Amino acid sequence: MDFGFIFSSAAGELFSPTTAAYALATLGLAVHFGYTGLLNFGQAGFMAVGAYGFAISTLTFHVPFFVGLLIAVVASAIFALLLGIPTLRLRADYLAIVTIAAAEIVRYIVTTNQLTAVTGSANGLAAFEGDFYAMNPFPPGTYVGMNNRDFFIRVVAWAVVALFCTLVWLLMRSPWGRVLKGIREDENAVRSLGKNVYAYKMQSLIIGGALGALAGMIFTIPRGAVQPANYGTELTFFLYTCLLLGGLGTVLGPVVGAMIFWVVLSLTQGILYGLIESGTITWLNTVQAGQLRYILVGVALMLLMIFRPQGVLGNKKELAFA
Repeated sequence: MDFGFIFSSAAGELFSPTTAAYALATLGLAVHFGYTGLLNFGQAGFMAVGAYGFAISTLTFHVPFFVGLLIAVVASAIFALLLGIPTLRLRADYLAIVTIAAAEIVRYIVTTNQLTAVTGSANGLAAFEGDFYAMNPFPPGTYVGMNNRDFFIRVVAWAVVALFCTLVWLLMRSPWGRVLKGIREDENAVRSLGKNVYAYKMQSLIIGGALGALAGMIFTIPRGAVQPANYGTELTFFLYTCLLLGGLGTVLGPVVGAMIFWVVLSLTQGILYGLIESGTITWLNTVQAGQLRYILVGVALMLLMIFRPQGVLGNKKELAFA
């Protein structure tokens, strides 16, 4: 078993585009749940709206890259309005029910056979990333063991994560952010001070959803394809795992949580596959090992909740509302 290859592969997940996409989507959940107390169980839906909004606008309407990006963000804002208008005046559990259902509705809509010409149905869409890579300033060659395309997407993905981490940090230190934290703790008290709680919740839902839409684009571009199977309900639960690992109510927690999540997944998969190939484990096949790694991550999360429930970077004060 080649431990050097296993550990190098796991280390490579630290700064992969997929990890960056998870970090950005989890940051959106931190705005929703960590700072505002909104139970959004449909972040995968926002990611799908962003990915399909960009892909459809590029392939069907042949718009430039930045116009497609704008369309994806606007689509996520409209999606947030559709979810928030009927639910944000009600109890938090209504939003949870609506968002998890809406995310599945989005996934089923894009798989409809009647929309195959637009969405690609179950096969998804491909070959829409050309304009993005056309902006690549790095000439062909090898950069830190990667070709210029892989290096470019990583630089862009993590630059976007750094930018929005900074923006969220500034927002949460502003009076607007302090109102969100007050809503999380006791929205009736905030309402008694004359604040429009409904408006603040809607703004939080839109901002966090926009981060999810951008994450959906980052998640999709390196693959060169967008497929509905990638945006199932389990994706939102993986994002919540990242949020809990890193810590609720923190800005860097989503980033650290996403890194830990993907490194642990890669490490456990590499070790299990190595043990199977070497004959040390004979009662598992590679398909079963792929599922077992999620079980191991779940056990690790349970232990974390027992011994450090605030997460790696969180503090116990942030748990008071949960």
